[in-house]
Amino acid sequence: MTNTHPVTVLGLGAMGRALAHRFRTAGVATTVWNRTPGKDPELVAAGAVSAPTVTEAVRGGHLVIVVLLDHASVHQQLDPVATELRGKHLLNLTSTSPEQSRELAAWAAAHGIEFLDGGIMAVPSMIGAEGASILYSGSPTVFDTHRATLELLGAADYFGTDPGLAALWDFALLTTMYAMFGGFFQGAALLASADVPATDFAARATAWVTAMAHTLPAYARVIDTGAFTDEVFQDLTFTKSALDALRQAATDAGITAEPLSGLAALVDRQVAAGHGAAAFERTAAALRTPH
Repeated sequence: MTNTHPVTVLGLGAMGRALAHRFRTAGVATTVWNRTPGKDPELVAAGAVSAPTVTEAVRGGHLVIVVLLDHASVHQQLDPVATELRGKHLLNLTSTSPEQSRELAAWAAAHGIEFLDGGIMAVPSMIGAEGASILYSGSPTVFDTHRATLELLGAADYFGTDPGLAALWDFALLTTMYAMFGGFFQGAALLASADVPATDFAARATAWVTAMAHTLPAYARVIDTGAFTDEVFQDLTFTKSALDALRQAATDAGITAEPLSGLAALVDRQVAAGHGAAAFERTAAALRTPH
C-alpha cells in the first residue's frame, strides 16, 4: 500500500479490531493497544504490532486513531501521553457529542496535536466494504494527509473545520435510525398480540419504511422554508388523531406506546397552542421553540 503512514489504533472493541484488521489487509503498518489484554492475537498474526502501553502505542503511529468507550475514557488514556502526541495526527472515532468533540479539539490544539473527529456510519462487519462511510470534520491537514488510508475503511466525507460537525451529522443520523428501530419494535409488539411473528412483520415493514424514506426530501423543503401553512399535506390535527389511535391500539393490545410518546407529546403541544392547521413538518421547529 503506497501513500500511507503508520497508524496506531487505541481500543480493540469490535470496531477497533475491524479498523485494525482492514489496515493490515491493505498493508498499512499498524500498532494496536487495548486496556485489557487478549484481544489482539489475530491482529498480531496478521502483522500488527501489539503495544503493552499507550505510550508505546502512540510512538508507533503517525496517525493515532482512538476508538474507546466514551469521552471520559479518551481523556483518561490520552491526557498522560499528551507530550508523546505532540506533532502527531489524532483521529477520534469514539462516539462523542459535538461539544465533547470540540473540547477534545481544543485540548489537542493546546498540546500541539493536529485533530480530526469522525463518526462511523457502519457496523464492524461493514468496514472496508461497500456501504460503509465515515464522516469527518476538524483538521484539513489530517484529512488530506491520510485520505488514502481513511478511504480503506469506507467512503470518507469531510464536513469542514468545525470539529463538532461530524459528530452532529453522526448523531442526527443515529437519531433517525433509533427512532425507526423504536417504531419497528412497537409494531412488532403490536402484531405479537395476534401471534404474528416479527419476521413476517419485518418483510413488509422494510418495504414500507423504504417507500416512506423517499418522502424525506419533501419534508426537508418545508422545514427549510418554514412554510408550515402552505399546501399542507398532513396537518397537525390529523396527525394528532392518528397518533391518538396508535396509542389506543397499543393500550388495547396490552403494550406500551413509549416509542411514540415523545412525538405525540410534541404534536399535542402544538395543537393545544393553536397550530392544528399547520403542517406536520412544524414539529421540527417545535423541537427548538417552546410552542
